[in-house]
Amino acid sequence: MPFSLHGIGVSRGYAIGRTYLLQRNQPEITEYIIPDTIIEDEVQRFLNSLNIAKQQLRDIRVQVPATAPAEATAFIDTHLLMLEDTTLTEAPIKLIRSHKYNAEWALKIQRDSLVQVFEEMDDPYLRTRKEDVEHVVRRVQHILVTEDAAYLNNSDYTELTSSRLEGRIIVADDLTPADTILMQHQGVLAFVTEYGGPLSHTAILARSLGIPAVVGARNARTYLGHDEPVVVDGRAGVILTGLDERILRYYRHKQQEERRQQRELHKLKGKPAITRDGLTIQLYANIELPEDAVAVRDVVADGIGLYRTEFLFMNRSDVPDEEEHLASYLHVIKILEGSPITIRTADLGADKQVDSGRGGPICTNPALGLRAIRMCLKDLAMFRPQLRAILRASAYGPVRMMIPMLSTIQEVFQVLRLVTETKQELRDRGLAFDDAMPIGGMIEVPAAAVCAPQFARYLDFLSIGTNDLIQYTLAIDRVDNEISYLYDPLHPAVLMLIHNTIRAGHKAGIPVSLCGEMAGDSRYTALLLGLGLTQFSMHPTALLEIKRVIQDSNVAELTKVVRRLLHTTDTEKYGEMIKGIAGN
Repeated sequence: MPFSLHGIGVSRGYAIGRTYLLQRNQPEITEYIIPDTIIEDEVQRFLNSLNIAKQQLRDIRVQVPATAPAEATAFIDTHLLMLEDTTLTEAPIKLIRSHKYNAEWALKIQRDSLVQVFEEMDDPYLRTRKEDVEHVVRRVQHILVTEDAAYLNNSDYTELTSSRLEGRIIVADDLTPADTILMQHQGVLAFVTEYGGPLSHTAILARSLGIPAVVGARNARTYLGHDEPVVVDGRAGVILTGLDERILRYYRHKQQEERRQQRELHKLKGKPAITRDGLTIQLYANIELPEDAVAVRDVVADGIGLYRTEFLFMNRSDVPDEEEHLASYLHVIKILEGSPITIRTADLGADKQVDSGRGGPICTNPALGLRAIRMCLKDLAMFRPQLRAILRASAYGPVRMMIPMLSTIQEVFQVLRLVTETKQELRDRGLAFDDAMPIGGMIEVPAAAVCAPQFARYLDFLSIGTNDLIQYTLAIDRVDNEISYLYDPLHPAVLMLIHNTIRAGHKAGIPVSLCGEMAGDSRYTALLLGLGLTQFSMHPTALLEIKRVIQDSNVAELTKVVRRLLHTTDTEKYGEMIKGIAGN
């Protein structure tokens, strides 16, 4: 009898195959006291485990094909850097020496401390980076507790490159970036994990690699047997078992249709995104790392609508200097060869000390605390080098600067004053920059959306960050499993705030883009067009699908429908209209 298991669909596509249950239990860690006479031996045992872990990751990295997406090696490189980071390597040694803890326990204490700080970060992407800490620590812990020479010689690599994984659907509690990369190159059909969300490593890599994936499928290893025939629907987030011929026939047809659509989408590369009634829409891409610019170029995006710079601050005890900022920006400019690049200033949380060892206790509610532009304006020693680097980069290509999490117009005035001071400083140093470099702001706080006309008066462009705008508007944490069902991009209040921002930009004669997850979800494309949006920015892998929807749309007709929608007070009628527009 057919049975369905539900999770979060994070990478479109359909897979039909047999499961492979990957059982990886956390090593059991116990605490014991080390005698004084062997404390230094224990320190050396810990250092040896770090060296073995680094060698394992290097062995995996050399197996990554040159054709793999940039994310593949970037995640492994991040883990290698963490194994060099003093916050992870020196703190356990101090605990061993001061408290006489065994190495496993000292590492666990430090891991718990770091994970707690990440969990209190407001930015969803940064919060999920606690996975990096957990994956790296788990690898080292396994080395510390096992005497199995096979594991020390990278037995996980041996298992994950075995031919028995070809054509399988992997079911696991979670997957490390190394797991995901190795299995993809062994012909794995799909991934199902019990944990994770849209911004987890598995989700990001699955989208980049084009593998169907469902994450957050609770207790999947309990309900699914080993070597069991299943279907994975990566778009809907559904795993089906108890397959009969009718189900198989249906999903084989879906696979054929998906392949046909991908061939058609490939033909759209380089073609303009023009609606049926002749409106040209600009499609930009979001990137996390400089290397991601290659994917932006490959899909022939109009440019980068959001360049997140937080990676420069991660896994280090100091702050990046001006030259380091500049080098990363110039790398992207060189790859894109003249396409516009929107650089967002650091959007870091209230718990800044994890990233660069700087000030202050963790606030009770980081979501409402010192983060993003608030932090930058408070910590000018961190902010000024980035301002100088962004301005200097503007001399080499079409660069725009974007300010995150604006909530008051005074913040805009402060930033503009700092930019003016920075320009004079660069003139005094004889350094070139674009004096007319556009400066824009992210509208992701409801107060900013309500006051969008005021912000539009002083800024050169606006960009709507729907991820934060939705959770702030609805007072919910979108990565909290207990209340994630309330995260609704189609809530009337959210749509009104988006519409108000777009209208404010149009009246002021400045462009308005949308760079949140909604921009890359084809279910919302027609609705956003009807709201007046003409600039989208999304993950590069979503761009061609969004272009297809745009080419099939008539904006004049959609505008009329959406206008009626925004004035609808009847809940039932609103739901029916939303289904008609958004395809839900």
